Amino acid sequence: MCFPCRMAKFALIVAGFVGVFVHAAIDMEVENKAVDRTIDLTSQLVKISYKITLEHKSKVPISSYLFVVPQTDRNCLAYISVKDSSKKELKLTETITPKGATFSMALPASPVAPVVYIETVFTKSLKPFPSAIGQNERQLVQYFGNVYFYSPYKTVSQKTTVHLSSRNVENFTQFKPSSHADSTIVYGPYDSVSAFSIEPMTIHFENFAPFLTVTRLDRTIEVSHWGNIAVEETIDILHSGAALKGTFSRYDYQKDTRSNQPSVKSYKTLLPASASGVYYRDTNGNISTSALRTLKDAVELDLRPRFPLFGGWRTHYTLGYNVPSFEYLFQNNDNFLLKMRVIDHIFDDMAIDEVVIKIILPEGSSNIKLIAPYSVTRHPDSLHYTYLDTFGRPVIMFSKRNLVEHHINDFNLKYNFSWMMMLQEPLLVVAFLYILFVFVIIWMRMDFSIIKEKENHLHKD
Repeated sequence: MCFPCRMAKFALIVAGFVGVFVHAAIDMEVENKAVDRTIDLTSQLVKISYKITLEHKSKVPISSYLFVVPQTDRNCLAYISVKDSSKKELKLTETITPKGATFSMALPASPVAPVVYIETVFTKSLKPFPSAIGQNERQLVQYFGNVYFYSPYKTVSQKTTVHLSSRNVENFTQFKPSSHADSTIVYGPYDSVSAFSIEPMTIHFENFAPFLTVTRLDRTIEVSHWGNIAVEETIDILHSGAALKGTFSRYDYQKDTRSNQPSVKSYKTLLPASASGVYYRDTNGNISTSALRTLKDAVELDLRPRFPLFGGWRTHYTLGYNVPSFEYLFQNNDNFLLKMRVIDHIFDDMAIDEVVIKIILPEGSSNIKLIAPYSVTRHPDSLHYTYLDTFGRPVIMFSKRNLVEHHINDFNLKYNFSWMMMLQEPLLVVAFLYILFVFVIIWMRMDFSIIKEKENHLHKD
């Protein structure tokens, strides 16, 4: 038997043992007494929330619970959170099994039947169908899911409510009992559903929400202990909806007054309330815009690309601003803490394929420790050189894939920095000027005159 075949057989054996172990870990006395599931398809994201009431047949307290995401959907899962009946967030532990990605959680002791609230967000789960449309055609998408709640436990009763972005529904899976009214589809209630039950669900409907995806976001944060933090973002955006079929007509576009056009003219980005010196430029140069509005808790920037974005079209631009360091940088003697957001709000219902964060600290920073709000990929540290630097400024870099608006959280970066290092650049400037003045003085005192030498020669003769 060849080596790849042996490895494949070994992987199947290991997967079987894992499946047996997970099955053995499931308390078969636990049931989903009532499941109320809501599927939100009003944007480019698929947001699914659950309210699950649990019950133990033997009436004993339930200490743990397992939630399974099918393996076909795991790569699209961007965010998941679980809260108990008191709305306290629970810690999750993920395990990959043959049935899918299993998230286990410990439940607090409760004398009554525990209730679990689960929220999930999926990206790239809506597929444009047809995949290409004309400029004046409607954008239709398909959603593929499961009529039943996919769970390792038996479900006594369940109901699913699907919210659509439009009442224009081409077709949907009509699994009795089900109903369709306006932009809402209701499945159920269904009783006595066994574990891991699957009944395919397909919904084909019109969705004119902006299908914008940030394919890459490079965010650079440069910290200065002289009172300023500079933030610069380089953003690549793709319209990931149905591709534009045929040519684009500016004349027809201006005549089209529909509010549900599949193209994107503009979107609003929210910056910190203290942001100043905001600049925005694309590959063709600076773009002056007056669509900058200061709100109570943010600065709203209305970004309008040079051309409307249709399916398959891209845009690339750079956005930068400054914020005062006292709002984000905290000090205790030589110990410093930088607390800033990993990402900002780029547009509503945003989806980011990959973000790369670079944090440039002052020269001389040491004992650097990054505390991320969620799992990230940490890259090797490097050095950045700028004016008057001698041995370089530390650069901390990390990345994260598949982000949504729920990932707008703060990271903490701890480091040590001696106040004596702040005198380095002023002393270098003073030393440079001192040497320059000394050189000028010496230069001025030296006599390079040729005429004076000739006069002395004549006197000798």
